[in-house]
Amino acid sequence: MNADQLQKVKEGRGFIAALDQSGGSSPKALARYGIPEGAYSTSDEMFGLIHDMRTRIITSPGFGGDRVIGAILFADTMRRRIDGVGSAHYLWREKGVVPFLKVDEGLDGERDGVQLMKPMTGLDDLLEEGRESAVFGTKMRSVIKMADREGIEANVEQQFEVGERILAAGMMPILEPEVDINSPEKAEAEDMLRRAILARLGRLGDSGVMFKLTLPSQNDLYVDLVGHPNVVRVAALSGGYDHVVACERLARQHGMVASFSRALLEGLAVDQSQEEFDAVLDRLVGNVFAASVT
Repeated sequence: MNADQLQKVKEGRGFIAALDQSGGSSPKALARYGIPEGAYSTSDEMFGLIHDMRTRIITSPGFGGDRVIGAILFADTMRRRIDGVGSAHYLWREKGVVPFLKVDEGLDGERDGVQLMKPMTGLDDLLEEGRESAVFGTKMRSVIKMADREGIEANVEQQFEVGERILAAGMMPILEPEVDINSPEKAEAEDMLRRAILARLGRLGDSGVMFKLTLPSQNDLYVDLVGHPNVVRVAALSGGYDHVVACERLARQHGMVASFSRALLEGLAVDQSQEEFDAVLDRLVGNVFAASVT
């Protein structure tokens, strides 16, 4: 791992931008940006529009390493260029932002109140490609819908097993067992998740991992993780909360930083002038930064 990037991820002030919408979520992201599905007819056109949007965000003056610790990319973005430079190289060299890569292949069907990740058949090749593209770490998402102990423990075990493969490949894993914000058992599920993570961390040895967790119902629920010797950083996902609510909730969680997607980009539009776009993004970044360092 790059030592400077590791230090920034551990100690940097700011947040991690989630710019990793993939094939399933890209149409909604584009629609919120003001580009309807009728504006493109192929997946290549769709991903080209997504990359244009991400390029506009990343190259904006308000998006930089003074407030943004890292950015999570989708594989398609990693394979493209920004101002003639590979996206991950651009993030670090030009912006001082640590690049991460989404590596999961989507979710399996619900069982025991959770959705595990689909088998990651292409993981080794993707990790090699990430290393060659100057990516520092990875992110992978599974979902918890109910407070089912067996399901939650299986979810956590899968995250750690894959995380250990990523560590062995020389990259930093962000484990993301997301608790659905609409779960009728959200608070109970989060407490079960916290206990399962703490138990599994005891088997990690000397290695360190990162976490991306749903903003909890109980303030400071994850403070034990924030201070754990095997935890490099704990980030919060917005999970469907809007920008204002997500920032308010995050500000009450000491030691957690944001890793927002939709809540970070709310209000950006394709038809804004560059001046308008930059001003809106600067305000959004400022709000998320402030909530992350509270």
